[in-house]
Amino acid sequence: MREQRLRVELPAVLSLGSNLGDREATIRAAVAEIAALDEVVVIAASSLVESAAVKLDGVDEEAPAYLNAVVAIRTSLDPDELLSAINTIEHDHGRVRDVRWGDRTLDIDIVDFGGLRIDTDRLTLPHPRAAERGFVLVPWLEIEPLASLLRHGRVDALPAAGLDDVHPYPARPLL
Repeated sequence: MREQRLRVELPAVLSLGSNLGDREATIRAAVAEIAALDEVVVIAASSLVESAAVKLDGVDEEAPAYLNAVVAIRTSLDPDELLSAINTIEHDHGRVRDVRWGDRTLDIDIVDFGGLRIDTDRLTLPHPRAAERGFVLVPWLEIEPLASLLRHGRVDALPAAGLDDVHPYPARPLL
């Protein structure tokens, strides 16, 4: 008799952003690649939104604007396995990590993973700055109006969820 392992699926929220190259095509391709990962099912994808680039020193109006989206998934991967998989997708799209918070072809962050709290050298969950980023919260609320973020509460009650610095981007749906 063959031994079977029980794999539990947990919900997770991923945030995608791009401000270099064909931003829309990159995000669309990344969503498709996330959906093609073994042990990952994309449940919902937000519309695209556009926002100014945020750098270590704050908003950089001189840098190319970002396109952003959020996807909700279910996965039986553990958080480190998911991080490795999305890092591979970033790399395949030319992501370079020379400058912290620099311009990039693709950035994929794990915002939330089943409500887990993790703090390692490699991964912090929930994402440490998600509660401050309208470009994460606005599209997240579009697909999960009752979303909640560990240590912060309801997403719709967070100040960044109402910021005017996130603008709809005219495009067909990601899914």
